[in-house]
Amino acid sequence: MPSASSNPSSVLVVQLSDSHLFAAADGMLLGMKTRDSLHAVVDLVLAEHAQIDLVLATGDLSQDGTVESYQAFREASDRLQAPKRWLPGNHDELREMAFAAQHSDFLDPVVDIGNWRITLLDSAVPGSVPGYLEDKQLQLLAQALSETPERHHLVCLHHHPVPIGAAWMEPIGLRNPDALFAVLERFPQTRALLWGHVHQEFDQPRNGVRLMASPSTCIQFAPNSVDFGLDSLAPGYRWLRLLDDGEIETGVSRVHPDLFEVDLSGAGY
Repeated sequence: MPSASSNPSSVLVVQLSDSHLFAAADGMLLGMKTRDSLHAVVDLVLAEHAQIDLVLATGDLSQDGTVESYQAFREASDRLQAPKRWLPGNHDELREMAFAAQHSDFLDPVVDIGNWRITLLDSAVPGSVPGYLEDKQLQLLAQALSETPERHHLVCLHHHPVPIGAAWMEPIGLRNPDALFAVLERFPQTRALLWGHVHQEFDQPRNGVRLMASPSTCIQFAPNSVDFGLDSLAPGYRWLRLLDDGEIETGVSRVHPDLFEVDLSGAGY
């Protein structure tokens, strides 16, 4: 597999998630122009990090599944001078995503970087909001883990595999999390699991594996909510410094709260 960095001591990964772009440049989701918010987040990344080793886009790059929306995501994220990897979410259309990613390695599911291997799984089910990992994806994961036991492993997908405290989101997460964890538990080199979908921060341990979710580059969901609800928190991203010894330093950064407003009365998206 290709190496995305020659620095063996640590690598810096930036996660952009749930951008929900439209074909139209002024496309708006619950009161927020999602292209503008993505560009503002990219501006923040550039201001905070002089060097980035890898950019992960963890699903729902698009809201309408159009080639134009993926091209817009590619143009915005290309401002970050680093290799990139994409995985699909429930709003994405894989055929259109692949068309926009042609002549690139954006959809390659495994990348070796520093002393780490990162595996990106496709949990999207066409026509469905909840996610599911097909046997082919679980086999991909098992192979990626088994063939490099000397590396630390970060596994990424779109859907949340554990409850996050928001009752309305429990039915729309990963439908077969036990199958995922059954694979991960066979390989002690698994260090972390990272996802999007939930539009909020989450960071908890599970059997020695760090479980993390991240904010959206546009609207944020209210945490610990019974029904769908929006948060007034600003768009943001997660950064992860993957250390050579298997430890992870990570944090979430958000754009200035006055840059964007969201329609807090929204009942869905």
